[in-house]
Amino acid sequence: MDEIYNQKRELSEQWRNEGINERIIQAFLATPRELFVPPEYKREAYLDTALPTIQGQTISQPSTIVTMLHILDIRKEHKVLEIGTGTGYQAALMSHIVKNEGKVISIEIIPELVKEARKNMKKLHITNVTILEKDGNEGHKEEAPYDRIILAAACQEIPPKLIKQLKEEGIIVAPIGQKTQQTLVKGAKRGEKINYEYFGSYQFVPLVKKQIVK
Repeated sequence: MDEIYNQKRELSEQWRNEGINERIIQAFLATPRELFVPPEYKREAYLDTALPTIQGQTISQPSTIVTMLHILDIRKEHKVLEIGTGTGYQAALMSHIVKNEGKVISIEIIPELVKEARKNMKKLHITNVTILEKDGNEGHKEEAPYDRIILAAACQEIPPKLIKQLKEEGIIVAPIGQKTQQTLVKGAKRGEKINYEYFGSYQFVPLVKKQIVK
């Protein structure tokens, strides 16, 4: 356990030296990543690498998640829409940042992951995260507009419905590109337009669309 704690502390100090927002670092320190990975990977939870979870999915490496949240500029009281819950780790981090005054709506299409993420929220007594089983391409218009939207799955372009659900002056962060490699993109909404910035290459699992049965 001391080894795991030391790895966690070293990562947090590395990010602090890199100028990562302190809100994110405190959320990282307060949230047990080892809870969100299979038991056989617990000792690797604070290595800076992606790890397998269930149903062929992964939990992104800590530095990738922290970078995305830093670009997203998430703050207390924000209402955030997350696409791609996975086992719930990123949602748990964001719940700590937005505090009880804010809210995280997280969408996951794989039923087994929805069940696992809800179980993890319950274990941590997190009450400001709602996990929905649905197609992330559709977003969740019932609680729109959102201060921030983040995609934890790759797509060739940001789904138009998500842009519509973003508040004026809101920010959306997503990995955009082909299956094997994407560019991390930040979009800031100004009226009907989105102004984009680009932040390097990454590789995420693809955003899955709901299959329509005919």
